[in-house]
Amino acid sequence: MVPPGIDELERICPDAEVIVGEVPEKIPRGISRIIVSPGIADSEPFLVLARDAGAEVVSDIELFVQDADAPLVAVTGSNGKSTVTTLLALMCEAAGKTGLAGANLGVPALDLLLRDMPDFYILELSSFQLQRTQNLPAKVAILLNVSADHLDWHVSEDEYRQAKYRVFREAEAAVFNRADEEVKSHLAEDVPALSFGLDQPQGDEYGLVADADDVFLARGEQLLLSIADLPLIGTHNQANCLAALAAGQLMGLGMSPMLQVLNEFPGLPHRMQAVGQYRGVRYINDSKATNIGAAVASVDAAEGAVVLIAGGLGKGGDFDRLASATCGQLRAAILIGADAPKLEAAFAGLTPTERADDMHAAVLRAAELAESGDTVLLAPACASFDMYPDYRARGEHFARVVVALPL
Repeated sequence: MVPPGIDELERICPDAEVIVGEVPEKIPRGISRIIVSPGIADSEPFLVLARDAGAEVVSDIELFVQDADAPLVAVTGSNGKSTVTTLLALMCEAAGKTGLAGANLGVPALDLLLRDMPDFYILELSSFQLQRTQNLPAKVAILLNVSADHLDWHVSEDEYRQAKYRVFREAEAAVFNRADEEVKSHLAEDVPALSFGLDQPQGDEYGLVADADDVFLARGEQLLLSIADLPLIGTHNQANCLAALAAGQLMGLGMSPMLQVLNEFPGLPHRMQAVGQYRGVRYINDSKATNIGAAVASVDAAEGAVVLIAGGLGKGGDFDRLASATCGQLRAAILIGADAPKLEAAFAGLTPTERADDMHAAVLRAAELAESGDTVLLAPACASFDMYPDYRARGEHFARVVVALPL
């Protein structure tokens, strides 16, 4: 198989040795730096040999930082990264500034450098990218949350956490979730920092304030926007909005344009996306809920009893936590994919479960089990690669089956 871009590479570096196919058993001579795709774990034997030989192993973000001249906003977290990154780009636009968004979301970071220099680069960063980035001088660093994820890549949950906390190391300012008791120990004392959370805020913090029969996004005592005016679904998205507001404040964006974006933004595809309502049952596509924390948040955000469609390739998270956290709201769980047996064992005694051979069968069975007022929710808590090329293909398949349901 010829990888894409190889002809261009050979034109740019005609004297370079190009090796395709299997990874070589030995490190080629003269190699001092290896730039690695995020999907390849640090435990890959070739990379272990490279480090032992003194070679530097870095991410594309390391290269990006060397040539990026505009201020950098770094967004990371176990869940919500794409939503907050997109919100910040839209808030920049509404405030009359240019914010180019990319990296782990959409446009690769290095491709952003081909465009006109913006007011801000807004990068969604994975734990993989952060672990391999030595220099990250972010104007604003944002950590949304940390829950066990990617334990099929990281050697431990602690390593995963440290990769996330690394986003603050060279930051000029920080935004953090005050529900994370550990995060403050990773913030430099002299760095301006704003916190956000779902509790009542103090001082300049961002949070939620109840007033009469309504609940508001708030900065300290200042009420900003009723949650009833947010198109985004769920308390986890309320947290995302608060984080974006805090970051926007540190970026110098005006409050009015930021609130306008929150009032209008419908959400990203495959993230709590309503795809249909049939016989009184809502159908929600949250295919991007690829870890335990995201799936728990999805169920919590859904209305009524939930028939959950879950499964795929687990990422090392604790399925028992998923089962215990959601069982009170689930009418049933329809399980698909390679790790359906593990999910079935976790839900045993807590929630009725059934297995389905594929998405089509899962949706049809969920439609039979759901009652008026329920939600059929695709929140897999797993990666998609056992059945689909990516989470998008999985979510699109779910939506196609839903649209074809008989009325």
